Order: sequence, then structure tokens, then C-alpha cells
Amino acid sequence: MLSGRIIAPLVIERGSGCWIYDADGTKYLDFCSSIAVSLVGHCNPKVVNAIQKQAKRLIHYTLAGFVHRPAIELAEKLRKIAHKDNGKIFFTNSGTEAIEGAIKIVRGFFGGSRPWIMGFIGGFHGRSMGSLSITASKSIQRKGFSPLLPCVEHVPYPYCYRCPFKLDPDSCDLHCASFIEEQIFGKLLDPSEVGCVVFEPIQGEGGCIIPPAGFWNKIEKICRSYGILMVADEVQTGLGRTGKWFAVEHWGIRPDVICISKGLASGLPLGAIIGDREIMSLPRGSHASTLGGNPICCASALATLSVVEEENLIENASKVGDHMLKRLIELKDHYGIIGDIRGKGLLIGIELVDRKGNPSEKALTTTIRECLKKGLLIIGSGISTIRLTPPLNITIEEAEVGLSILEEVFKVVEKKFEN
Repeated sequence: MLSGRIIAPLVIERGSGCWIYDADGTKYLDFCSSIAVSLVGHCNPKVVNAIQKQAKRLIHYTLAGFVHRPAIELAEKLRKIAHKDNGKIFFTNSGTEAIEGAIKIVRGFFGGSRPWIMGFIGGFHGRSMGSLSITASKSIQRKGFSPLLPCVEHVPYPYCYRCPFKLDPDSCDLHCASFIEEQIFGKLLDPSEVGCVVFEPIQGEGGCIIPPAGFWNKIEKICRSYGILMVADEVQTGLGRTGKWFAVEHWGIRPDVICISKGLASGLPLGAIIGDREIMSLPRGSHASTLGGNPICCASALATLSVVEEENLIENASKVGDHMLKRLIELKDHYGIIGDIRGKGLLIGIELVDRKGNPSEKALTTTIRECLKKGLLIIGSGISTIRLTPPLNITIEEAEVGLSILEEVFKVVEKKFEN
């Protein structure tokens, strides 16, 4: 799927591990895992067993008025891995609901005195009205839905391969961060009215964009100096995807609120807001979810996180991810169609370009279709970037199967566009 369009026909029948089978029984290696959702592989036996056991015990009871054991246990687990031992958890059904809840939490914390939210150009945070107001990755996602939430301002994200300020990344002195203080706060917004910055530590939908070293540390320093909260959208990057429990750990920063979903429950609808206790202080009844924190979803999440730990999948994500990056960088030297390679862990972007170095959406679409023909599932992000997000338990041998297919396809696509 690219920009909301089905670009290749595939009716999926079943999945197992890193493999998908269509209605005809054809086998495909899954390099996207339903956009980073199948964290521990499709139909992981431990996850399936946990779902079945919980379904026989209690299918649902709302957390709006009562509690159940799977939610309690999962909340404790999330507090531990997020290093928020005194924090609070709110369960949602999705990532976009987690962002919506975070907006209300920040607004409520400041009592309406800091209504402004800052987001980043290229960021994706969901498609409901509040989250969509912060989303800025593709204009089609916002077209026709205005007016959106007021008091949202967007600033440039440090996309070093295509610097928004046309500066040399080696000497720009993190200008994207300085720009906020010098221009946004200096000329547009009074920082005392800004409640939070909502950010993806690594932009996923925007093209797998990784900020340079020190960027988030500088943003954190700016936020702390003005009392602005940091809301990390770890929906795609969290839970081991980048080789850490959370991507913010790569920079050593500590956000006030973390939003997660996607792979949390291996595909069952579950998200969570993890925040510091003093910030998660909305009055009782001001926010709730009838279905958020469903016991079957919580049981699935507990099993998923257990598999990640027991099978050392965070370490595996780093190991296999490093291997894939090395191989892809080698391919870049042989194929002009590859403009840039970037990634951390098993979140990897391959930006495809034309002969002039411009983004080539046509090359991306063709590559996705050709890979499908050869038994490899990939998806795109940004304008022309292949986004690789295989399950965290993929082996190097399985990764090599996919990389070999990619190389074969790059040969075909390069010939198609060499003129």
C-alpha cells in the first residue's frame, strides 16, 4: 500500500513467523510485518496460546469503572521497560487514540494556559482530527479535512539527506533545533504558551528519517528551559524495533509522555499512553475508553513482550539490522537508483532516486511490484523510500533471502529507468 492506494494485488490467507501465504498458497517473505505490527512474527505460538487462554477466562470488561488482572500486569510491565516506575498508564485501542489522549493530558495538565502544540514536518501521528492536526507527512492525509485543531505549529525535521535549509550536515550545528528558539519562539510563538512538542524519534511514514547525533538532546534542553513537555510517538519505533526498547534511548533523552501501539499486542487493537504521574492528572471522568485495555489484547501484549525478552529479540534486531544495513550500503555502491540508506535496528529506509538524484515514486512503486512477483513483501514511506520493518525474530538467513531478491529487483528497475 502506498499513499492509501493498493499498488499490488495480494489476498493474504495466513502467516507464520516471517512468512505470509496468499489464497493460492504462494509463500512470501514479509519485510514489512503489517507496518511494524507483527513484532514477534505472525501467529507466534506463545501469543496465540495466551489469546486462547484469556478468551476462555474473560473476553472483556471495561477499565472505565473496574480493573482486571491482565491490564494491571501489563501496566506494571510497561512502567518498568519505560523507566517510569512512578508513572501512570492509560490504555487505548490504537496509536492515534494514544496521541489524542496525550493532547488532552497536556492541555489538562496546564489548565488551558499552554494551548500550543509543536509538531515536525514529515511527522505522522494518526488520522483522527486531533492527531491529524499534528501529522504532516503527506498533504493527501490532510486535504479536505480543515479546519483542523487550532494552535498547532510545524517546524522542520532534520532530514540530513535533503536538508530543508540546504546546509551541510557536518557544519550546520543542528540548525533545525536552533531554528525553533531563534525563529519560532523569537517571531511566532511565545514559548510560555507552548504545552508540548509531539515527535517521532525516527520518522517512519515520513521516510525513515533519522536525526543526527545531538539533535534530540538539544530539543530536550530547549523544552526543559521553557517548561515544555515532550510527547514521544513511539508507535512505530518502540518495543525493540530500533534495537532499544524505545528509540529515544539512542539519544539518552527522557520524554514526559510516551505513546505506543502497533506491535504491542501483535496485531490486536491496543495502544498505551505512558506518562509521569504528575502529568497524567486528568480529573476522573474527563477521559475514558470503553474498549481500551481489553483483557485479550492485554494478554496478547504480555505474551508479546515476554517473547521479546526471552528470545533476546532486541539484541536480534540490532544484529540483523546491522547486517542488513551493511549489505544495503554495499548495494548502494552498485546501483544508481539507490540514493540513501538509513536505519536503526529493524527500521530501515532505502531512498530511491532518478538519474538527477530526485525522489522517484515511480521507481518505488515498480520495486514494490517486482518484489511481490519474486516473493518479497515491502512497503514505501515518504515519497520514494522503501521501508523495511520485518519481525524482530527474523534470522540473518531469512534476511539474506530478502536482500537477494532486492538486489535482483534493483537490477531490473535500474534498467527500466536508465534512460
